[in-house]
Amino acid sequence: MSANRETNHDMATDRDIALLLAEAADEVEIGIAPYQAVLRGGRRRKARRWATAAAAALVIAGSTGTLALAGGTGDDGNRVRPAVTAPPTPDRRHVYDPQMTTLARARDNGKDWTVSIMVWDAPKNEAEAQYQRTLMGEYGLTPTATEVASDLIGKSWIFVRLLVGDGDPTTVLDGAVEKGDADGSTDVEVVSKSPLETGRSGAAGAAERLVIGKVDPTARDVTCVWDDGTSTRVPMEEEGAGHGWERKSMIHRVAGSPANWFVCLAPEGRTFKGAHIDALT
Repeated sequence: MSANRETNHDMATDRDIALLLAEAADEVEIGIAPYQAVLRGGRRRKARRWATAAAAALVIAGSTGTLALAGGTGDDGNRVRPAVTAPPTPDRRHVYDPQMTTLARARDNGKDWTVSIMVWDAPKNEAEAQYQRTLMGEYGLTPTATEVASDLIGKSWIFVRLLVGDGDPTTVLDGAVEKGDADGSTDVEVVSKSPLETGRSGAAGAAERLVIGKVDPTARDVTCVWDDGTSTRVPMEEEGAGHGWERKSMIHRVAGSPANWFVCLAPEGRTFKGAHIDALT
């Protein structure tokens, strides 16, 4: 009897507890999940992750000079490629890629002729000089008065080329670029005067008709004088000039050269006598 009473008492107690729990559960109101709060919490966590990554990127940038997310990943889990800033190369200094300017181009006695200028920037070391000299050779160019590639180090080099008809271009002049060519001088430096073999051979063809010269950038007009007293005026090129096939006798800016350059062509049979500057800027 005593054992039964204890068993009945325990069962009653369990039922009582169950009833109490059921009543408590009935009194609890379960609402909709706080979606906006959860979303805001997620955004805050994501923002903290982005801030951490940005801080790491700034530390990397400060130590390497290049802003890059080293080891970072994108939203899709793929690694973010670092942004790399390439250092200056010799090509950008025109050590291996010369600057070319057409100085004059026209037709004489049915033959086309062109004068052009090629400027190679100065190599800084033996390796650059050696490769530059190799590339010059591919153009058929040999720098005058140089024996080894190291002779080119620290010197920009200029070649003046003449092409007549269907022939091969010939080098009229070459040498190191002279920085003093832009010192405000009022002199005209004629660097070449030669025949232009477009007409008949003989006395007329031997006349020094083709004149190539350079002047300070302040010069606005040059006059070439011929042996019969006639002359040819050569003005400064205008903006946008020279886009057609014919490039007239004008003072032209030459890429890579501190001086401006010009070409004069005398009438057939005439030869060069002198030149002077008529006007300055």
